[in-house]
Amino acid sequence: MNNLKELTSEQHRNAERQAFVKEMFSGTISNERYAKFLFNQHPQYNLLETLAMVHGLFDDMPELRRAPKIHEDYQDLMKGTEEQPVLLPVVKEYMDYLMSISEDPDRLMAHVYVRHMGDLFGGQMISKKVPGLGKMYQFDRDKDELKTLIRERVNDSMADEAKVCFEFATKLFQQMQEAKK
Repeated sequence: MNNLKELTSEQHRNAERQAFVKEMFSGTISNERYAKFLFNQHPQYNLLETLAMVHGLFDDMPELRRAPKIHEDYQDLMKGTEEQPVLLPVVKEYMDYLMSISEDPDRLMAHVYVRHMGDLFGGQMISKKVPGLGKMYQFDRDKDELKTLIRERVNDSMADEAKVCFEFATKLFQQMQEAKK
């Protein structure tokens, strides 16, 4: 049985309650703020997806890969701008964490589940509210098919690791909010 969604619902709700998430959903986020978010998301996704590919986790769903699309969105928003955002501390912390679990495909899959299911669900609503092309949330394959493929690879034993991923995502949202001040 797969109750991963229910087992992580508290962490999911906590992530969604963050002020930065509300800012994205408000439709008022500036190009610069959203570009900074994408700049911080890209290395996290790129490393996670690279490690996942090493273990064959994307073999039958390469369209799930988001890092190249995040980069396209970032480049689009930063056209004509020389200034480059700074990586937030949580990005290095998360990437170091991913490296510490790099040999464990089940733990990596829990992170793929949290990040990519979020893009397949909530990302579809966010895409209508954020500036730019929104390619991060566009998939070259049926979204329901991708959701099914992800669900087939997860189980309840991954709940603790999925919670860790939610905690890192929440910390990113908090640091994005702090950076606004």
